[in-house]
Amino acid sequence: MSKDKLTHQLTETIEELSCPKSLKGLFHQHRDGNPLPSGKALEEIINLSRSILFPGYYGNSSVNISTIKYHIGVRVEKLYEKLTEQILAGLCFANDCESETSQELLRQRAKAGVIAAKAIMEFPRLRKILATDVEAAYEGDPAAVSQGEIISCYPVIKALTNYRIAHVLFELGVPLIPRMMTELAHSETGIDIHPEATIGKHFTIDHGTGVVIGATCIIGNNVKLYQGVTLGAKSFPLDKDGNPIKGIPRHPILEDDVIVYANATILGRITIGKGCVVGANVWVTKDMQPKTKKYKKEKLTLFGHSMGSLIVRKYVKTHDDEIDKLVVCGSPSKRAFMDIPILITKIIKKFKGDRYRSEFLQKLVFGKYNEKIKEPISEN
Repeated sequence: MSKDKLTHQLTETIEELSCPKSLKGLFHQHRDGNPLPSGKALEEIINLSRSILFPGYYGNSSVNISTIKYHIGVRVEKLYEKLTEQILAGLCFANDCESETSQELLRQRAKAGVIAAKAIMEFPRLRKILATDVEAAYEGDPAAVSQGEIISCYPVIKALTNYRIAHVLFELGVPLIPRMMTELAHSETGIDIHPEATIGKHFTIDHGTGVVIGATCIIGNNVKLYQGVTLGAKSFPLDKDGNPIKGIPRHPILEDDVIVYANATILGRITIGKGCVVGANVWVTKDMQPKTKKYKKEKLTLFGHSMGSLIVRKYVKTHDDEIDKLVVCGSPSKRAFMDIPILITKIIKKFKGDRYRSEFLQKLVFGKYNEKIKEPISEN
């Protein structure tokens, strides 16, 4: 391909990419003089915030009790300047910048400064709440050596720090910037918390990867989640034009003292009552009454993935000393008992034509493989 032809094709590509029709909904008109929302600037804001909330763990490691006031003062001043600029960027981004006058921009800048100051004044309260989150993570993980390890290493504290700052900004009416902050944490930790969500104190997420907490979630105090948990919306009501109706409560409410284990999915505007336990890999789409538990039911099977995975718990001795029952499946807390005649029937049906497996199970039932089974014990 000649150089002229290549240049011509690139020019056509530029024309196509610049066509207003192709840019519909994908282009933001920027006004000269307005700041742009910046991921890099927000990373600096988060780092400054963490160094203020957890001095000595983030930022200057040489800080000590005699110099802490000076260090925090310097960081607060920097934070105020950078946060004001990014709040202004969010305000301008959400408005029609093309129609703004220089006077309006000055008013927006003053508004951004007030919001930034109000947000920073919430930091003492945020530190107290984050202290309870650190405590919850430490108390809930026997592998944790110290609270310092929790602050320095655990993804949940990083994600919650971003979220709690972002939530303050969201409540102060700042557009875009709160979501960018929580998405920074999402990229860093794998934990996706919408800044609109409401989360109480003493909250923790063990491991954290894959957790999703939707915008209208309400989470009480002393709640613990494990990795892979989704607190999502079940469905989206549509308007007359078929578009999702926004701004309505659509995510779960978790009351105090709830535990949700790994990969559980809780969908819709339902309430998980105080003290409930939701087991791993469970789907919940209906309310749970306080202090109830929901686990995935075990299936009654003779074989798992292979013949070697047959689960035989124990024999059960009847009062006349005849062994006529066998535990064939289930955990110690949920044993399934089956009469031997029924078991033999199932063997015949399931393994008809498979002589080797059928004979193996019948020998097992009649005690020729006693080394694989515990000694008989009384039903009592």
